[in-house]
Amino acid sequence: MMRNRQDRSRQSDQPRGTWRLMLHPVLGPLFFGKIISAAGIWIHNIVAAILTYELTDSVLLVGMVSALQFAPQLVLAPLSGALADRGHATSQIVLGRLVTALGSGGLALWTWIGPEVSGVRAAGPVLLASLVVGVGFVIGGPAMHSIIPSLVRRSELGAAVTLNTIPLTTARAAGPALGAYVALHLGVSVAFAVAALANTLFCLIALHVLPKDVRKPGKVDGSIREGMRYIRSDRSMVLLLLGIAAVAFGAEPSLTLTPAISTDLIGTTEFTGWLASAFGTGAGAGFAALALLRRGFGYPVASVAGLSLMAAGLLSLLVAWHPASAMAGFFLCGSGMTLASTSLATQIQQRAPEALRGRIMAVWLMASLGARPVAAAMDGALAEALSVPFALVASAGIVIVSAYLCRPSQLTLPLPQESTSRADANQSDAAQPAT
Repeated sequence: MMRNRQDRSRQSDQPRGTWRLMLHPVLGPLFFGKIISAAGIWIHNIVAAILTYELTDSVLLVGMVSALQFAPQLVLAPLSGALADRGHATSQIVLGRLVTALGSGGLALWTWIGPEVSGVRAAGPVLLASLVVGVGFVIGGPAMHSIIPSLVRRSELGAAVTLNTIPLTTARAAGPALGAYVALHLGVSVAFAVAALANTLFCLIALHVLPKDVRKPGKVDGSIREGMRYIRSDRSMVLLLLGIAAVAFGAEPSLTLTPAISTDLIGTTEFTGWLASAFGTGAGAGFAALALLRRGFGYPVASVAGLSLMAAGLLSLLVAWHPASAMAGFFLCGSGMTLASTSLATQIQQRAPEALRGRIMAVWLMASLGARPVAAAMDGALAEALSVPFALVASAGIVIVSAYLCRPSQLTLPLPQESTSRADANQSDAAQPAT
């Protein structure tokens, strides 16, 4: 029955927009499941940051929490993407979120029954749990993003990518505030338990709606090297991925630096969740601007506009004298993040051949999340050694350079013919019946 419903929707000549795709039998449940799961991840992120800062009073160690969570993307993402291209997408998605739930659940147990300790030693379990969460995220990350185009028509790809992005930004808006509230009123153990439950619920939804794994038949070059070869041959693709990495550098201060900024503004870390949620609220508001810019000017212009807004928001924090003005700066930065990340991701999906999409989205994940450890370490080290404003200027500078490199004339270069032909040939071979 589900297959028949999908067939009828594909037969429609009118491309469905973002909101109509919410009625899709697979994308719809995944949409709400991802909101729950992403909220759980952000609850874990913000509570881990607050807990580490309160235990150690070290911005550098707060940065290490984020760094360890996203470091696995640099090591495991290429292998994960190659496995997704070979037909293991559903298993990877479910297994990955189960591992993520294990990381949050283990930390919930430790904070509930563990010994009362403080200082650098106390951060060890938090660092370990964040590493486990990161491993889970990379197991299913490339598969989650590469499976989206196979569920819709090419004319609906932009709307589908936007729908795939909304849960992350929605959770970024509500997750930090919810996590900080639960940690403050019910305790950090409950907050981490909620994060684990959210990812477990997503696994149940994914098992129910996603198709079973089907190994792709025929002779297909499923090597990591083939995906990297294609990316190197496409200059626009390289710049798009660099832009995604710059977005990570621009977004990282909303997590790593917010405990210190909150302390500077009001003397405690209690405003951390509100600052991070202001960033997330701005990210949600950015979808309205994205719709206008996409229709009027196209995705390349929207990419540059988003990067420019991110830089402006970061620089405005240098003169923030009140919590409201700091929230406004993070709101502006979050709006730019949505514009930039969604526009860049859509262009990457449009340029990626079907046979290589899992591996290309793995590199996207490396750029998006794998850059976070470097960004977190940079922010933490600069804030610790020099000052928080210096760290903000460094992040804004990286975003500004990327905005120049990703100007529209550089994002619309022709596709590399030789590499495209090779990828299409591999895809054609994969479509032949197995002998």
